[in-house]
Amino acid sequence: MLRNKNLIPLSHQHQHALAFCVKVDKALASPAAMDTAALQQAIAKLYEDELAIHFEAEEKFVFPAAEQVGDLASLVDELRIEHGVIRRGVKRAETRDLTVSDIQVFAASLSAHIRKEERQLFEVIQERLSAEELDTVGREIERLLPRGQRA
Repeated sequence: MLRNKNLIPLSHQHQHALAFCVKVDKALASPAAMDTAALQQAIAKLYEDELAIHFEAEEKFVFPAAEQVGDLASLVDELRIEHGVIRRGVKRAETRDLTVSDIQVFAASLSAHIRKEERQLFEVIQERLSAEELDTVGREIERLLPRGQRA
């Protein structure tokens, strides 16, 4: 299904983060060229540049709207917990405390989280929320995101 215009800025950020996860997987596949410090720095930069504001937009605007769709409450709870897990991984990356295995788990967790939001959360809310509700969410997201990250 095509993504609703109001969710496109977040979907674009999802695409960037998924591309990052692929780069991490490729970097970890060649042990000779692996630089865990650089990977951890890249994780911290991704969070600073996109994920922090992305999570804020979801937590302030998307999740509350989704919770109005009764059967999405448990999914939203899962996604909030996953945001916390990802944030803890980022904090560890900032202090260069992640092992190779931790970096693999981080990238896999981030990728799975994004796919869950795209395939489950976004699909359902764009089907069940009214156009007006989606427009409201979209306006709030647009106000929050930096100019370069808007649709």
